[in-house]
Amino acid sequence: MKRILLAEDEEVLRMLVVDTLEDEDYEVDEAADGMEAVQLLESNTYDLIILDYMMPGYTGLEIIEKIQSSEIKNQGKILMLSAKSQQFEQERILEAGADYFMAKPFSPLKLIEKIEVILHETESLLY
Repeated sequence: MKRILLAEDEEVLRMLVVDTLEDEDYEVDEAADGMEAVQLLESNTYDLIILDYMMPGYTGLEIIEKIQSSEIKNQGKILMLSAKSQQFEQERILEAGADYFMAKPFSPLKLIEKIEVILHETESLLY
């Protein structure tokens, strides 16, 4: 079973995404802010990390910096969710180290499709 960390401060969206992912048999840990996400990353390993761009505590970009600076052990792919969907914002997020970007709002089905592609790509690289 693939393990996913979801860091999202919007409670209703977080609950919707967690329910959707659990229905697809993913194991999901959830964080309501950047601080909680960092704590989970320090003690767990994930196949995929889904980060909200703007959160209290640490932003999604600040969490990526921590992962890249080896403050947090090597983790899986990173998908950034953001309402900042302009092209230059997407490029900034990807240049900062996110592997994938998805604009808010999104449908749960589109999110599942994207996650399956990401995790399938990761499996293809391993075998």
